[in-house]
Amino acid sequence: MTGPYVLNALPEDERVGFEDHLADCQSCSAEVTELREAANKLGTAVASEPPHALKTRVLAEIATTRQLPPLLKADESPAAGVEAQRKGFSRRSFFSLAAAGLAVAGAGGIAIDQYRDNNKTKQQNEQLAALLAEPDAQTVRGNVKGGGQAAVVMSPRKDTAIVLLHDLPNLPDGKTYQLWLMDKSKVMHSAGLASGQPNGDESKLIRGGIADKIALGLTVENAPGATTPTLPAAALIAMA
Repeated sequence: MTGPYVLNALPEDERVGFEDHLADCQSCSAEVTELREAANKLGTAVASEPPHALKTRVLAEIATTRQLPPLLKADESPAAGVEAQRKGFSRRSFFSLAAAGLAVAGAGGIAIDQYRDNNKTKQQNEQLAALLAEPDAQTVRGNVKGGGQAAVVMSPRKDTAIVLLHDLPNLPDGKTYQLWLMDKSKVMHSAGLASGQPNGDESKLIRGGIADKIALGLTVENAPGATTPTLPAAALIAMA
């Protein structure tokens, strides 16, 4: 559980139980420290856009590959092998997750959490993988005023996009984030609300109306949204 714990991907009850375990387990505490250092290095590394083929290959591999247990040495007991498997699995899982997140998001620090194994997250991952597999898939990104980042993964051929929002500031009651698509005449069209998750991370699927748009906008509006955007926008990201 060290990998998902370091990535803040454990449910609350499991996190509390694992922290109780950490208080008495020197081995797990040392492993958590090592993985945190690795995560920090990944987070501060200079990002570059990976080849499209790499994105597709990584997503395909993590969807179909099971972790194999290590082979026992001649003088190794089964119990030692189980412990080695536990350590090996957590490390491989951690770095597989980190690589998959970087491959999907490219730059900008936006990662898809492969450990939150629920139907909504799995569906979002499948949608993102399918979009990235399109031959014309492209990704654009930008910063949000006040903090956070936004990225758009899109396929003009499919007329579909997925907006990834990361680390957005929490809004006061009565306010909401709203997405907009700008056409070539610089007219903004509403693309729906971003619910404003407590952790500031969210993905939004947009079907239709993508092919002829030149920018994605993000604004702060009075709930339950607006028919025209409140300017200046918190983010305006060129799509063409």
